[in-house]
Amino acid sequence: MPIRTLDDVDPRGRRVLVRTDLNVPLDDGRVTDDFRIRAALPTIRALREGGAVVVVCSHLGRPKGWDESLSTAPVAAAMAALAGFDVHHVADVAGPAAEAAVAEAEPGDVLLLENTRFEPGETKNDPALATALASMVDLFVLDAFGSAHRAHASTVGVTEHVESVAGPLLMAEVDALGRLLADPPRPFVVVLGGAKVSDKLGVIEHLLPRVDGMLIGGGMCFTALAARGHTVGDSLLEEDFVETMTELLDGEHGHKVMLPTDVVVADRFAPDAEHRTVPVAEIPEGWQGLDIGPSTIEAFGRSIAEAGSVFWNGPMGVFEFEAFRAGTEAVARAVADADGFTVVGGGDSVAAIRLLGLDDGPDHVSTGGGAGLEFLEGQELPGVAALESGA
Repeated sequence: MPIRTLDDVDPRGRRVLVRTDLNVPLDDGRVTDDFRIRAALPTIRALREGGAVVVVCSHLGRPKGWDESLSTAPVAAAMAALAGFDVHHVADVAGPAAEAAVAEAEPGDVLLLENTRFEPGETKNDPALATALASMVDLFVLDAFGSAHRAHASTVGVTEHVESVAGPLLMAEVDALGRLLADPPRPFVVVLGGAKVSDKLGVIEHLLPRVDGMLIGGGMCFTALAARGHTVGDSLLEEDFVETMTELLDGEHGHKVMLPTDVVVADRFAPDAEHRTVPVAEIPEGWQGLDIGPSTIEAFGRSIAEAGSVFWNGPMGVFEFEAFRAGTEAVARAVADADGFTVVGGGDSVAAIRLLGLDDGPDHVSTGGGAGLEFLEGQELPGVAALESGA
């Protein structure tokens, strides 16, 4: 069923609740990465300029009850600084203080409610909280793709009580990822990294029959290499998934998987560790792989350059340490420079792209790591489903 979007409604004179994803990192009350704030701003700005009272809500971290260190107040300050207009922080989610602030607001005002997870009913999709949120406004806009895979009060429950539409950021995510599932330009290449096979197994199983090539690096590659009979020293290894990877690699589509041929190994997990490049068949006992090697970088880069579409999720190594950043940097640059349709799938991949100043290179940089992976696994996202149902 087609999803109604913000383009289908007139927000002028209406009080609009916008569920965004402002789950940004904080350090001593300071926002250290404003990517998600910047991504949320176009929708907020459009509503403000369209004459709406804009009421923004989001979760932040995983608080166990009220936690001042996870207040959205610093996010409101950072948003105001980026946007160039006032953002009034409301130290309440859906109680009397929030109701009063929304009631008193004028068209063009922007309010940011307190962390939705300060309310115990948020993650339980409590009907009372959902009703309270909906009662303050005339329209709900779900623009938080990164939270759309959670059936929470502020993502799903609220849609049952007020007119609800999808925001532009959510639709951009659904369109970009949906294109990869429905009709990707060929060859379609997926690049997967990160620590664990277990985190990406659903994506591997769902996409492997659909892709033309799957490149696996990062810590997860060592479970796959073990499945190919290699000893991996002290590298990250999920022994419980070796058999599963063996079955996938030996299966009908296993020939599509490209594993590293060489890796950078270190004698310990540290930025200044002794390290060297070795073939994957020669990882020394007691050493651990922390990056893909130069031959693998060349092969991965060539595959990405020749692709018609690319999805990348997960670093190729411990890119936080400069000595083990080369693989992730090379993949990031290859994706940014590729002529094909390119999507970077959230999380550490986005952090790497931003660290390298390559934000504008890919065609789409996702704000939702976990949600994007679930979408590509073929799972239904509760937030999107609620909008599709016409609630």
